[in-house]
Amino acid sequence: MIKDIWASFRGLPVWVQIWIGIVLVPVNLAPLAFLDQPNGGLIAALSITGMALNIPIMLAARGMSKAMALPHLLVWSPLVVIVALTLADAEVATSGHLTFLTVLLVVDLISLGFDVNDARLWMKGRET
Repeated sequence: MIKDIWASFRGLPVWVQIWIGIVLVPVNLAPLAFLDQPNGGLIAALSITGMALNIPIMLAARGMSKAMALPHLLVWSPLVVIVALTLADAEVATSGHLTFLTVLLVVDLISLGFDVNDARLWMKGRET
């Protein structure tokens, strides 16, 4: 099963593999380094939950599926609101945290843009 998931991932366009492996996953794991910052625990929980909920989908599909957009839409939509509100209260965060939150916000907004389309395609019956 893991081989099937890996083969499915490697079958994605190279730019998607780079996006997922070098940008999306690392940026959404990085909140663990900021747990002591304002909303740090909540941001980390939402960030990681948005990814973790894709594990059962990958296992059921034995690979990548457009259904993986659904957890992102459900969990990362409130996440980007919380991140934006935390950024708006810039006085409570360190400059490094503000920089990271800006990166997280941009990356997850881009991801949600892709996810809206993937969810639409999945609902029309396109699995991959």
